[in-house]
Amino acid sequence: MNSYVTKISPGQAQLWKTKPPLLTHLDMELTERCNNNCIHCYINLQADDIKAKEKELSTEEIKCILKEAASLGCLKVRFTGGEPLLREDFEELYLFSRKLGLKVLLFTNATLISPYIADLFVRIPPLERIEISVYGMKRSSYEAVTRVPGSYKAAWRGINILLENNIPFVVKSALLPSNKKEMDEFESWASTIPWMDGPPSYSMLFDLRCRRDSEEKNNLIREIRVSPEEMLEVLIRRGEGFLNEMKEFCSKFVGTNKENLFSCGTGIGGGCIDAYGYFQPCMMLRHPMTIYNIKNGSIEDAVTNFFPKVRKMRAKNPDYITRCARCFLRGLCEQCPAMSWMEHGTLDTPVEYFCRIAHEKARYFGLLEKSEKGWEVNNWKERIIDFSGEIHQLARY
Repeated sequence: MNSYVTKISPGQAQLWKTKPPLLTHLDMELTERCNNNCIHCYINLQADDIKAKEKELSTEEIKCILKEAASLGCLKVRFTGGEPLLREDFEELYLFSRKLGLKVLLFTNATLISPYIADLFVRIPPLERIEISVYGMKRSSYEAVTRVPGSYKAAWRGINILLENNIPFVVKSALLPSNKKEMDEFESWASTIPWMDGPPSYSMLFDLRCRRDSEEKNNLIREIRVSPEEMLEVLIRRGEGFLNEMKEFCSKFVGTNKENLFSCGTGIGGGCIDAYGYFQPCMMLRHPMTIYNIKNGSIEDAVTNFFPKVRKMRAKNPDYITRCARCFLRGLCEQCPAMSWMEHGTLDTPVEYFCRIAHEKARYFGLLEKSEKGWEVNNWKERIIDFSGEIHQLARY
């Protein structure tokens, strides 16, 4: 078998045997530049943005990061962007990652997938399914999102190249005004892809610009967000499967979180290094107090010293403390420090949009009466048990 497929460094193997690895996965945002200009995107810059390109990490800097990641036990790196295939050194970085024994997960719009790139993936498989965002089944709907003439043809050419070469990939989409009526067609086509293990996922609750760099773009994103009612309509299309999943989810993850800002696993065993060398516990969290300059330190220092301090941060905003900290809908709500940062420039300001979404779901599940708020309910444990039929893990609350 090809050595690229099987190789795991002795350091990785020994680390897994002796103690839990410091780093199991790493997101590398190779560039913020993209050859599309999607109306909903929270980060993209123009493909020919010279200033951004000049600030990006060099090939050697990224290699040093990948080498340290592997030495700490990392087994998988996700290359994302922007459009990561815009990097002229993508092949070199990909080969370097695979030589280190890292699996590579590629997030792409597929427009730059060429026979050459496909041959690379055939010879040296990434060992993770490529993830492709598909924005429409027709040229008009697709390019209404990307706002780039020719992008529809380029994307489908790339997808067909992958199919012809039997390179594993999955597809996902973003639910937008131009493609809402194509859901059935998209899902029908997606079901023919050999490597899909279920219905495709949809982005719906679009994030604002995580750099907080354009109020004009933020306003556009707000305009195309789905309403709570529309979001629920999409989710319940899956019928009994969705309901069963939510029962299991609620039995495990719904509950109050007090003043702790971080209830997820952000910064534990992984993180995201952006295109310029800033290491953050979460890809969306760009608050100055939560980012670490990898050029002046190391992954090990960030994971062992910096991220734990970030995770200990507690809310100070009175609105958060009286509402979010007491609300049992935590698991159903997208409220988190990253969302607060993008919406308000803080870590602990409630985001009304996500609050409305969470309450709409809770009412559908029968967890709330029409006029109730999640932070007003005292008998939430009993309600969760009635809904889910499960009581495991509730005791930890």
